Amino acid sequence: MKKYILILLCFYSSFIFSQKAESHRLTKQEISERELENTTNFPIYRAFEFSDKSGVYELVLGENQKVISKKDTLNTKIQAVCVINDHGGLLDQWKINDLLEDTLPKETNIWFWTKYCSTKDIDGDGYIEPIIVYGTRNEDGYIRRVKIITIYKKKKYVIRAVECDFDNCRSFEKDQNWNTLPQKIKLYVNQLTEKMRKEQDVLLKNG
Repeated sequence: MKKYILILLCFYSSFIFSQKAESHRLTKQEISERELENTTNFPIYRAFEFSDKSGVYELVLGENQKVISKKDTLNTKIQAVCVINDHGGLLDQWKINDLLEDTLPKETNIWFWTKYCSTKDIDGDGYIEPIIVYGTRNEDGYIRRVKIITIYKKKKYVIRAVECDFDNCRSFEKDQNWNTLPQKIKLYVNQLTEKMRKEQDVLLKNG
Protein backbone atom coordinates (compact mmCIF):
# COMPACT_ATOMS: atom_id res chain seq x y z
CA MET A 1 0.00 0.00 0.00
CA LYS A 2 2.82 2.39 0.92
CA LYS A 3 4.54 1.59 -2.36
CA TYR A 4 1.33 2.34 -4.29
CA ILE A 5 0.91 5.71 -2.52
CA LEU A 6 4.56 6.56 -3.21
CA ILE A 7 4.07 5.84 -6.93
CA LEU A 8 0.98 8.07 -7.01
CA LEU A 9 2.83 10.90 -5.27
CA CYS A 10 5.74 10.63 -7.70
CA PHE A 11 3.35 10.64 -10.65
CA TYR A 12 1.46 13.67 -9.29
CA SER A 13 4.69 15.57 -8.60
CA SER A 14 6.06 14.87 -12.07
CA PHE A 15 2.72 15.95 -13.60
CA ILE A 16 2.69 19.26 -11.69
CA PHE A 17 6.27 20.14 -12.56
CA SER A 18 5.86 19.16 -16.22
CA GLN A 19 2.84 21.41 -16.75
CA LYS A 20 3.41 23.91 -19.51
CA ALA A 21 2.83 27.59 -18.94
CA GLU A 22 -0.10 28.48 -21.19
CA SER A 23 -2.44 31.43 -21.73
CA HIS A 24 -5.30 32.53 -23.92
CA ARG A 25 -7.73 35.40 -24.31
CA LEU A 26 -11.18 34.80 -22.86
CA THR A 27 -14.36 35.24 -24.87
CA LYS A 28 -17.36 37.13 -23.48
CA GLN A 29 -19.03 33.79 -22.79
CA GLU A 30 -15.98 32.50 -20.90
CA ILE A 31 -15.82 35.74 -18.88
CA SER A 32 -19.45 35.21 -17.88
CA GLU A 33 -18.95 31.50 -17.11
CA ARG A 34 -16.03 32.33 -14.80
CA GLU A 35 -18.09 35.11 -13.13
CA LEU A 36 -15.33 37.66 -13.62
CA GLU A 37 -17.61 40.70 -13.84
CA ASN A 38 -17.36 41.26 -10.07
CA THR A 39 -13.55 41.18 -9.97
CA THR A 40 -13.22 44.78 -11.23
CA ASN A 41 -15.07 48.04 -10.59
CA PHE A 42 -15.24 48.81 -14.33
CA PRO A 43 -16.53 47.26 -17.55
CA ILE A 44 -14.16 44.50 -18.70
CA TYR A 45 -12.17 45.53 -21.73
CA ARG A 46 -10.14 42.34 -22.07
CA ALA A 47 -9.57 39.19 -19.99
CA PHE A 48 -7.04 36.37 -20.14
CA GLU A 49 -6.61 32.99 -18.50
CA PHE A 50 -3.14 31.62 -17.88
CA SER A 51 -1.79 28.57 -16.09
CA ASP A 52 1.63 27.56 -14.87
CA LYS A 53 3.19 25.44 -12.13
CA SER A 54 1.53 27.53 -9.43
CA GLY A 55 -2.07 27.30 -10.65
CA VAL A 56 -4.71 28.75 -12.98
CA TYR A 57 -5.15 32.52 -13.08
CA GLU A 58 -7.61 35.02 -14.54
CA LEU A 59 -6.34 38.45 -15.57
CA VAL A 60 -9.02 41.10 -16.04
CA LEU A 61 -8.42 44.52 -17.59
CA GLY A 62 -11.15 47.04 -16.76
CA GLU A 63 -11.69 50.53 -18.17
CA ASN A 64 -14.40 52.83 -16.84
CA GLN A 65 -15.55 54.07 -20.30
CA LYS A 66 -16.45 57.52 -18.97
CA VAL A 67 -17.24 58.98 -22.40
CA ILE A 68 -18.66 56.77 -25.16
CA SER A 69 -19.17 58.25 -28.61
CA LYS A 70 -19.24 57.08 -32.22
CA LYS A 71 -15.64 58.21 -32.67
CA ASP A 72 -14.03 56.91 -29.51
CA THR A 73 -14.40 55.61 -25.97
CA LEU A 74 -12.56 57.68 -23.38
CA ASN A 75 -11.53 56.39 -19.97
CA THR A 76 -10.60 58.35 -16.87
CA LYS A 77 -9.65 55.29 -14.78
CA ILE A 78 -8.35 51.77 -15.38
CA GLN A 79 -7.86 48.67 -13.23
CA ALA A 80 -6.05 45.37 -13.80
CA VAL A 81 -6.92 42.50 -11.47
CA CYS A 82 -5.29 39.09 -11.29
CA VAL A 83 -7.07 36.30 -9.41
CA ILE A 84 -6.33 32.63 -8.92
CA ASN A 85 -8.84 29.81 -9.21
CA ASP A 86 -8.89 28.21 -5.77
CA HIS A 87 -11.28 25.26 -5.44
CA GLY A 88 -14.00 27.10 -7.35
CA GLY A 89 -13.37 30.48 -5.73
CA LEU A 90 -11.39 33.47 -6.97
CA LEU A 91 -8.67 34.88 -4.72
CA ASP A 92 -7.00 38.24 -5.47
CA GLN A 93 -3.29 38.04 -6.29
CA TRP A 94 -2.47 41.61 -7.33
CA LYS A 95 -4.05 44.77 -8.70
CA ILE A 96 -3.04 47.80 -10.76
CA ASN A 97 -5.01 51.06 -10.55
CA ASP A 98 -4.42 54.33 -12.36
CA LEU A 99 -6.28 57.43 -13.51
CA LEU A 100 -5.86 60.62 -15.49
CA GLU A 101 -3.47 63.23 -14.13
CA ASP A 102 -4.22 66.94 -13.88
CA THR A 103 -1.82 68.33 -16.48
CA LEU A 104 -1.49 70.96 -19.19
CA PRO A 105 -2.40 70.05 -21.88
CA LYS A 106 -5.13 68.08 -20.13
CA GLU A 107 -5.06 64.28 -20.21
CA THR A 108 -8.29 63.01 -21.74
CA ASN A 109 -7.86 59.22 -22.07
CA ILE A 110 -6.12 56.33 -20.35
CA TRP A 111 -6.22 52.84 -21.84
CA PHE A 112 -4.62 49.40 -21.74
CA TRP A 113 -2.22 48.92 -24.63
CA THR A 114 -3.06 45.25 -25.10
CA LYS A 115 -0.97 45.06 -28.27
CA TYR A 116 2.07 45.18 -25.99
CA CYS A 117 0.69 43.32 -22.97
CA SER A 118 1.64 39.66 -22.56
CA THR A 119 1.17 36.58 -20.39
CA LYS A 120 4.23 34.46 -21.15
CA ASP A 121 6.84 32.42 -19.34
CA ILE A 122 9.64 34.70 -20.48
CA ASP A 123 12.57 33.19 -18.59
CA GLY A 124 11.52 29.54 -18.98
CA ASP A 125 11.19 28.78 -15.26
CA GLY A 126 7.67 27.35 -15.57
CA TYR A 127 5.98 30.47 -14.19
CA ILE A 128 4.29 33.20 -16.23
CA GLU A 129 5.49 36.80 -15.90
CA PRO A 130 2.59 39.06 -16.96
CA ILE A 131 3.48 42.38 -18.55
CA ILE A 132 0.87 45.15 -18.42
CA VAL A 133 1.26 48.20 -20.66
CA TYR A 134 -0.96 51.25 -20.70
CA GLY A 135 -0.81 54.83 -21.83
CA THR A 136 -2.50 58.21 -21.65
CA ARG A 137 -3.30 60.74 -24.35
CA ASN A 138 -3.82 64.49 -23.94
CA GLU A 139 -6.39 66.82 -25.45
CA ASP A 140 -4.01 67.64 -28.32
CA GLY A 141 -4.06 63.98 -29.35
CA TYR A 142 -0.50 63.19 -28.24
CA ILE A 143 0.65 60.33 -26.03
CA ARG A 144 1.70 61.74 -22.67
CA ARG A 145 2.40 58.85 -20.27
CA VAL A 146 3.43 55.23 -20.80
CA LYS A 147 3.74 52.60 -18.09
CA ILE A 148 5.22 49.12 -18.51
CA ILE A 149 4.64 46.91 -15.47
CA THR A 150 6.28 43.49 -15.17
CA ILE A 151 4.94 41.08 -12.56
CA TYR A 152 7.63 38.69 -11.35
CA LYS A 153 6.91 36.39 -8.40
CA LYS A 154 3.89 38.61 -7.58
CA LYS A 155 6.07 41.73 -7.28
CA LYS A 156 5.76 44.73 -9.61
CA TYR A 157 8.68 46.17 -11.57
CA VAL A 158 7.62 49.41 -13.21
CA ILE A 159 8.91 51.59 -16.03
CA ARG A 160 7.36 55.08 -16.03
CA ALA A 161 7.72 57.37 -19.03
CA VAL A 162 6.46 60.88 -19.76
CA GLU A 163 6.51 62.13 -23.34
CA CYS A 164 7.04 65.85 -23.90
CA ASP A 165 8.25 68.23 -26.63
CA PHE A 166 10.75 69.76 -24.21
CA ASP A 167 13.73 67.98 -22.68
CA ASN A 168 13.07 69.20 -19.15
CA CYS A 169 9.61 67.61 -18.95
CA ARG A 170 10.45 64.29 -20.65
CA SER A 171 11.35 61.31 -18.47
CA PHE A 172 11.98 57.56 -18.54
CA GLU A 173 12.50 55.87 -15.17
CA LYS A 174 12.84 52.26 -14.02
CA ASP A 175 12.09 51.16 -10.47
CA GLN A 176 15.11 50.75 -8.20
CA ASN A 177 14.47 47.00 -8.05
CA TRP A 178 14.55 46.68 -11.85
CA ASN A 179 18.04 45.24 -12.03
CA THR A 180 17.06 42.35 -9.76
CA LEU A 181 14.93 40.87 -12.56
CA PRO A 182 16.35 37.87 -14.46
CA GLN A 183 18.37 38.89 -17.51
CA LYS A 184 15.95 37.23 -19.98
CA ILE A 185 13.05 39.29 -18.65
CA LYS A 186 15.03 42.55 -18.75
CA LEU A 187 16.05 41.81 -22.33
CA TYR A 188 12.45 41.06 -23.32
CA VAL A 189 11.16 44.32 -21.84
CA ASN A 190 14.00 46.31 -23.41
CA GLN A 191 13.09 44.82 -26.81
CA LEU A 192 9.42 45.61 -26.17
CA THR A 193 10.35 49.21 -25.37
CA GLU A 194 12.33 49.50 -28.60
CA LYS A 195 9.39 48.05 -30.55
CA MET A 196 7.08 50.67 -29.07
CA ARG A 197 9.50 53.44 -30.03
CA LYS A 198 9.46 52.30 -33.65
CA GLU A 199 5.76 51.55 -33.98
CA GLN A 200 4.26 54.42 -31.95
CA ASP A 201 6.77 57.22 -32.63
CA VAL A 202 7.43 57.71 -28.92
CA LEU A 203 10.82 58.63 -27.47
CA LEU A 204 10.70 56.80 -24.14
CA LYS A 205 13.84 58.43 -22.85
CA ASN A 206 15.11 61.00 -20.37
CA GLY A 207 15.60 64.55 -21.64
